Amino acid sequence: MLPLPVPRASAADWLELAKPRITTMVAFTALVGFVTASRDSPWTGLLAATLAGTGLVAAGASALNQVMERHTDALMLRTRSRPIPAGRIRPPEAAGYGAILTAVGLFTLASVCGLLAATVAFSTWASYLFVYTPLKSRTPLATLVGAVPGALPPVIGWAAAADRLDGGALILFTILFLWQIPHFLAIAWLYRDDYARAGFPMLPVVDREGSFTARQAVLNSVALLLASLAPPLAGLAGPTYAAGAFLLGATLTLFALRLARARDLVAARALFLASVLYLPALSTLLLAARR
Repeated sequence: MLPLPVPRASAADWLELAKPRITTMVAFTALVGFVTASRDSPWTGLLAATLAGTGLVAAGASALNQVMERHTDALMLRTRSRPIPAGRIRPPEAAGYGAILTAVGLFTLASVCGLLAATVAFSTWASYLFVYTPLKSRTPLATLVGAVPGALPPVIGWAAAADRLDGGALILFTILFLWQIPHFLAIAWLYRDDYARAGFPMLPVVDREGSFTARQAVLNSVALLLASLAPPLAGLAGPTYAAGAFLLGATLTLFALRLARARDLVAARALFLASVLYLPALSTLLLAARR
């Protein structure tokens, strides 16, 4: 019997390998960091290079992550149709693609935006691939570890604009770090059977009753609310931002409390959607405050 032909990859497959939605979010948070740190008009070629370089590094990390997780992706219903486990793109091809994207992104950042921005981007890339990714199959604490590289993109933007890191960069890092906890706990709750099938001990997988998971979502939502009020104290925003940030944080906390009471898929999906809306809304408030 002749072997079945390998399906040819389409342009959409290569785009999917770069996880465009996540890459866009990463670039957007880098934009927030850049604009917040800028003293003058931020709309320059430096900003364009920052967004391009950061986006390319994020896309490269996504492609390489899918190479590393191709076997577990094949076990999960929501990921088994991705280009690598479905056989449309071979792992060496994907690895080369990811390496090229990463190299071009880092070169762009280093040559145009400065070594500090490139160093932060490289740290983001390396910690995501070689710390967070291996830990996902070992401990529920991987979510906390993964929140570190996930919170660094605004720091890349800050470093590119200011060529230094200070308290403002730390504030943005903290906000994004805390936002990821309820966001990813909600995702893990929605797909915990899939994660269990692949052997990922996400918190909702090991905490089947869900009480500890829900408490963590509530605690981190409250912490996020408090952290989101720091920009006005640091002179990065004004009272309009503060009022909006409080309203957004209180709403997200209410959805986390709903999960703590109901502990079901409906409440987890509602928290997930609330978290998805929260980040661009808060970011828009920050951008408006710096106009």
